[in-house]
Amino acid sequence: MSTFTKPNHIGRKISRIRELRNMKQEALAQALGTNQQAVSILENSETIDEDKLIAIAKVLGVTVEAIKSFSEEGMINYFNTFNESDNNFNHYNTCTFNPLDKLVESFEENKKLYERLLKAEQDKIEYLEKLLKGK
Repeated sequence: MSTFTKPNHIGRKISRIRELRNMKQEALAQALGTNQQAVSILENSETIDEDKLIAIAKVLGVTVEAIKSFSEEGMINYFNTFNESDNNFNHYNTCTFNPLDKLVESFEENKKLYERLLKAEQDKIEYLEKLLKGK
């Protein structure tokens, strides 16, 4: 009985990451300074030299290690963790107050401040008028 191990096909991983980034082969080719056909050949290659892999990782915005260890199963598991914790997320983001009430409160506070400011200005004017009449 022989055990068949799936080859570590770097080209397919690059292709899948590029697709997940919503990037076309032409865009990747332009960023790498090559053409679309070269990117197609690259994505069909089972192995890629380290220098090219570093350049590709930089363009895709991931690390070389992320490309090497990329797996579809891992991505599915990663995104499923968001669905599982969705209830906890909503629990922590519920409002315990009415935002409109807070807005009305702030308007009332501003109104009181303006009334006090107006009263202070009126008191100043009265004081200055008394000083002018006293001369």
